This record gives sequence, structure tokens and C-alpha cells, in this order.
Amino acid sequence: MEDDDLLWTLVASGAALGAARLAKEGMTKGWVRARGKVPGNPASKDTSWGEALAWAVVSGIGIGVVRLLAQRVVAAAFEKRRGSLPAKATTEATA
Repeated sequence: MEDDDLLWTLVASGAALGAARLAKEGMTKGWVRARGKVPGNPASKDTSWGEALAWAVVSGIGIGVVRLLAQRVVAAAFEKRRGSLPAKATTEATA
């Protein structure tokens, strides 16, 4: 693996994971404001199917979009600094 490929993998993955964590925290706070309680554990009988499905949809879309944005920002910064993206950035998905 080339140095640029390794650097790309580490930075893009770290950005995506960090963004996903922040997005989940933000969405949980928004859920609490809107619903008055934290999202229920989907394995619990106390959590309805509707609530579990709603949280899955909201969190899945939210985290996916934020991860995408983080990786695009990293790609733009990498390309600006290095002149181009490494081969791995154009052939493989990260985190």
C-alpha cells in the first residue's frame, strides 16, 4: 500500500467515524426534544415497532449523509493539498 493510500484510508475513515458519532449524538438530542425521551432499545418489549423503525430510518439517513459530507470534505482537502486523490480513494469505499 502506498503512503498516500494509507493516509487516505486513515483520514477518511477517521472523519467518517467521528462525523457519525457526532451525528448520532445530535440526532439523539433532537429526538429527545421532539419525543420527550431517548430512543428506545429496539430489543426491548417497551419499544414499539413504530418507534424502532422511525429511529432506524432517521438515524440511518442522518448518519449516512453526515459521513458522506465528512468524506467529501476530506477528499477536497486531500486533493487540494496533494494535487489528486490516491488510487484507493477512487476504487474502494471507506469506513
